[in-house]
Amino acid sequence: MAGDFRLMGVVNVTPDSFSDGGRFLEADAAIAHGVRLADEGAAILDVGGESTRPGAEPVSEAEELRRVMPVLEGLAAGPDHPLLSIDTSKLAVARAALDAGAGLVNDVTAFRAEPGVAALVGERGADCCLMHMLGEPRSMQANPRYDDVVSDVKAFLEERLAFALGEGVAEERVLLDPGIGFGKTLEHNLELLRRLDEIVAIGRPVVVGTSRKSFLGSLTGRAVEDRLAATIASNVLAYARGASVFRVHEVAPVRDALAVAAATVAEPWTTSPTATTRS
Repeated sequence: MAGDFRLMGVVNVTPDSFSDGGRFLEADAAIAHGVRLADEGAAILDVGGESTRPGAEPVSEAEELRRVMPVLEGLAAGPDHPLLSIDTSKLAVARAALDAGAGLVNDVTAFRAEPGVAALVGERGADCCLMHMLGEPRSMQANPRYDDVVSDVKAFLEERLAFALGEGVAEERVLLDPGIGFGKTLEHNLELLRRLDEIVAIGRPVVVGTSRKSFLGSLTGRAVEDRLAATIASNVLAYARGASVFRVHEVAPVRDALAVAAATVAEPWTTSPTATTRS
């Protein structure tokens, strides 16, 4: 297959996620879902126990651990499992997840909520994803403003990358996510996609998470469950502009679309070495 991309399959263990809240709240259902996504081609499984949808309320450390640990342990017990990611900004949850076999910490606060997560990632030699978010989930969509959204997001990601490196995280272990839908209007999201190459220019693999998001609904008029075509279109466009990791709910169809895109891009972009997949 031409090109270089990876799919990050979403495993939400939450009752209130915007897309599939409650469907995989039971550990057995979440584990089976993760195995299915891996079978469809997910190189990374991103397990999260706290919703980050607009307006979401925070979850206690104890509750988040109760939700995610059985799922991580179950997935880690499987043979040849993909790289396991923990979607958290809490130090205790990140530590427990790494102990259980996770190899990537996906922090939507980019180590701002608990800066100690950065040192933990560095000590463990783990991978991490640093995402841009304006404010916090409860308030991020309350009239977000930027001088220039792409320049502002790029500067933020450069600063958080520098922080992570200063805390001992190896540069080749860092993924960057511009945070589509996290404190952005429809126009902000579209501008980030149009100029995604400017984020790619930072030199680290760029993660794009557009799957089923509300801006796609605004453009198409489709309900959450009917946004697959729009999700595919946004991911193919992001691939063409240099994104290399795609966080999605439906792995197989996005993988097929990206395989075609990768085979037909005239002059494939290049990135620094991607983070290591663990098995």
